[in-house]
Amino acid sequence: MLILNLIEHETIWGGQKLVHNKHEKKKIGHLYSLITEEEMASKIINGAHAGETFRDYFSKNKSQLGMSEYRTFPFVVAIVDASDNLSIQVHPDDNAALTLENQRYGKNESWYFIEAPTDGWIYNGCVCRDINELHQKLQTRELDGLTDSLSVKPEDYIYIEAGTLHSLTSGSLVYEIEENCNLTYRFYDFDRKDEQGNPRELHLDKASEAVNINKRSSTKRYSNSEPIAERRYSTQLLKNISEYENNGQNLACLTLIDGGFELDGVDMLPGMSVLLLPGERITCDIKVAIVARPINT
Repeated sequence: MLILNLIEHETIWGGQKLVHNKHEKKKIGHLYSLITEEEMASKIINGAHAGETFRDYFSKNKSQLGMSEYRTFPFVVAIVDASDNLSIQVHPDDNAALTLENQRYGKNESWYFIEAPTDGWIYNGCVCRDINELHQKLQTRELDGLTDSLSVKPEDYIYIEAGTLHSLTSGSLVYEIEENCNLTYRFYDFDRKDEQGNPRELHLDKASEAVNINKRSSTKRYSNSEPIAERRYSTQLLKNISEYENNGQNLACLTLIDGGFELDGVDMLPGMSVLLLPGERITCDIKVAIVARPINT
């Protein structure tokens, strides 16, 4: 059993929902509970491996975990607070990632809506006839004729396939799981400026190569604790449980969404994750949690 620390990531569009100390004036966009980037790597905070990064632990133990084929752990988990709209963006698929960045994998991701956006929809999909019209709309800032929208409600689940034009909108609070690929190309950022007063970087050339104007997402819901499987991960929604056992054949990442309990001397807070090996069991007080598992490809 490995309990991971929480990592706060301040963003220009983040809010106060994920700030544990409400006196701090932070804009937390991501509250990471499992991430293996060098500059922002989750640390183990319990047991014999306390103080070690999960990145290093995985590198040394991936054979025993049955995941030798992976260079890094295959997914990242966070809670995301969109106090403002995120940039209108796209992630590359495997072919685009290889062509543009010489990386093996692109990025697909999923959102579970803890709270729906204020206006009840997100940006999702493109309504342009072709890439030339997309460029024209971007040059003239004609967003009304650029993006499609998707209505969402609390507890909706959305899979955003690589190549899909998309953006979370203001008010969204989501559990996010994404394939471990740090490639995001911005088409449009609402003319926002960074702390130095400079416009945030756009990536129009690469975004144009990566986008598929025909791709759109749809909403679905978890049913009777049945998992939803995607390409490199599956997720399962849990509600109102007092114990959990990993009955699967591989590692399980349980992320607390609502509730609170003590586990191995650690106070589990909303957003935190615990990694359980097959057969490991915990006693808990969970109102809502999501369990994610890697899928070998």
